[in-house]
Amino acid sequence: MTDLTGQTVVITGASRGIGAATARHFAGLGARVALLARDGAALAALVGDIGDQAMALPCDMGDWAAVAAAVAATEARFGPIHVLVNNAGLIDPIARLADSDPKNWDRVVDVNLKGVYHGLRAVLPGMLAAGGGTVLNLSSGAATSALEGWSHYCATKAAVLALTRCADREYRDRGIRVIGLSPGTVATGMQVQIRASGINPVSRLDPSAHIPADWVARALAYLCGLGGDAHRGADFSLKTAEGRAEAGLS
Repeated sequence: MTDLTGQTVVITGASRGIGAATARHFAGLGARVALLARDGAALAALVGDIGDQAMALPCDMGDWAAVAAAVAATEARFGPIHVLVNNAGLIDPIARLADSDPKNWDRVVDVNLKGVYHGLRAVLPGMLAAGGGTVLNLSSGAATSALEGWSHYCATKAAVLALTRCADREYRDRGIRVIGLSPGTVATGMQVQIRASGINPVSRLDPSAHIPADWVARALAYLCGLGGDAHRGADFSLKTAEGRAEAGLS
């Protein structure tokens, strides 16, 4: 089990689902956690559960100034940032291209793609000054697949994989580890939205097929340790028995 005692971790999309599970798990491993999301009330409740080693930073990941301010506030309270978990993401509304709303499509790009870039851009100067750090980008099988109704999600996750590769190429030799995690389908509110859409086979999966959010949190913690080194610049997948075993999930 990775020991995160004394490390400062920024988690985006932290108000629910994978982000909230990661906040709880990382705090349990000793980390100081800065929690970013738009839902300030949910963040405040989560911080109340975790305690003084957590801070709530209501933030729209599509807004560069807000992200930069949140990272600065984290550094001011907790010191240098050791880990960024780029988790914030949207999939709703699901629609075929001809039926999609351009404003909603753009909003997914703002959060899923620009939000990941904003997170990277905000933490990199401090990590470089400190001589290293880890960035974990939540990816998806959608990064390399075409799924009906998911043009916004597939396109943005493919772009996030490209960002993972580019950041690794640029900063690996300066101590920055950039790793993607493709968890497969996870039992979160996003699956409720997918199921309600009735579009493509993923919406028809039995709920028992989805892994729990805390498995993803445990895999993210694994990647913070030395085991993550083998997966720099790539997506580590939890969809295989081998990947789950490596992360200690089986």
